[in-house]
Amino acid sequence: MRRNIFSIDHEHFRATVQEFIARHVVPAHRQWERDGCPPRDFYRRLGELGIFGIAVPPEYGGGGATGYKYQTVIVEETARAGVTFGSAGVHTGLVLPYIIEFGTEEQKRRWLPGFVSGDIMTAIAMTEPGAGSDLAGIRTTARLSEDGTHYVLNGAKTFITGGVLADLVLVVCRTSPATAGNRRAGLSILCVDTASEGYAVGRKLDKIGMRASDTAELSFTDVRVPVENLLGREGEGFSYLTRNLVQERLSCAVGGYASAAAAVRFAQEYVTGRQVFGKTVASFQNTKFVLAECATEVEAAQAMVDRALDLFETGDLTVADAAKLKLFCTEAAGRVIDKCLQLHGGYGYILEYPIARLYADTRVTRIYAGSNEVMKTIIAKDLGL
Repeated sequence: MRRNIFSIDHEHFRATVQEFIARHVVPAHRQWERDGCPPRDFYRRLGELGIFGIAVPPEYGGGGATGYKYQTVIVEETARAGVTFGSAGVHTGLVLPYIIEFGTEEQKRRWLPGFVSGDIMTAIAMTEPGAGSDLAGIRTTARLSEDGTHYVLNGAKTFITGGVLADLVLVVCRTSPATAGNRRAGLSILCVDTASEGYAVGRKLDKIGMRASDTAELSFTDVRVPVENLLGREGEGFSYLTRNLVQERLSCAVGGYASAAAAVRFAQEYVTGRQVFGKTVASFQNTKFVLAECATEVEAAQAMVDRALDLFETGDLTVADAAKLKLFCTEAAGRVIDKCLQLHGGYGYILEYPIARLYADTRVTRIYAGSNEVMKTIIAKDLGL
C-alpha cells in the first residue's frame, strides 16, 4: 500500500542515513558484533551527523522535531541494511523524552548540548535481578542525606542497554517505602554520573542477539547523587515511566515492523538466486505462498504503525493503543522472520546472512518494554475485563 506519512524532509533525511550506513556502518558492523558495541567515537560521529539532535529543542543545539517519524526512518534503514547503531536508539528514543519533559532548565542546559554531540551518552536503568516488567518491585534505594544536599544510592540493575559506555544513567530507585495501598509509590528517577565513586559496571552480558549493542549489569554502593540530579519530583517516578513507556512500546513496534519488512526483502533476494532441483527456490508454490503470507502481515503491521505514528504526534496514542501495537507488531515480526529464515534453508542459520541476525535480534522485542504477556493484561484491562 502507498504510504503518505513521510514528508520530503523525511525522505531527504532517509537518503542521508542510507549513505551514512553504507559508508560507515556496514563495513564495520561485524566487528562491532564481535566487540559487543561500536567504538565510543562512533557515537560522536552520529552527533556530528545530527542524529542525536533531531528531537532536542533548538535552544539546546537540536533540530526541535516532534513525533517519532525521523526515528522511524533510522529504524527502517538500519533494518534494511541488516545493521544497528549500537545503543543509540536508547539514547534518543528512551532517555531523551524524560530529560525534555521532566528536566529542569538547569539540567537541560547542563546535559543536552553534550547529548546532541555524542560527548554524553545516556542509558536508563529500570530492570533489576528481581524486578522486570513489575517495576513496583524495584529495590534499589536512594536515601536523602541529613543535610539535604545529596542522595545515597545503593542497589543493582541488570539488562541495561548502553550501560557499558554510558556517561549518564537515569536510575529508577526507591526514595521512600511503598504504601499499603500503592506498591508503586515512592519511586524516583536519579540522573547518575557514571564517574561517581561507588558506581560500577559489572558483566557485559553475552546475548543471543543484538550483539552490537552493549548490555550490562550495574551496581551502586553508597553513590552520592546531588539533589540537583533528581529528575522531576521525588516519588513521581512510576507515573513518569508510565507516560514514556508509550514511546518505548511504539519504538518496539516500529522495530518489529521494519525487521519483518527487511526479512521479506532478504528472503526474496535469496530465493530468486538459489537453485534447487534445477530451478529457483522462488519458483516453488510453497515459496510463493509463504512470501505472500509474510508480505500481507508486513502490510498490516505497517498500517498499524503508520496510524500510531500520526496519533503519537498529536498526543493521542494511549497506553492501551501502544500495548496493542507492540503486541501485534512484535508477534508478527517473530512469525515473518521465522518463515523467511526457513526459506533460506541451512544458510538461514549462519550469522553471515542478515536473516539469522534478524532472527536473533528480534526475539527480545517480545520481552523488553514490558513483556507481551503484560501487554495482554493492559489490553484486557482497557476492555474492562
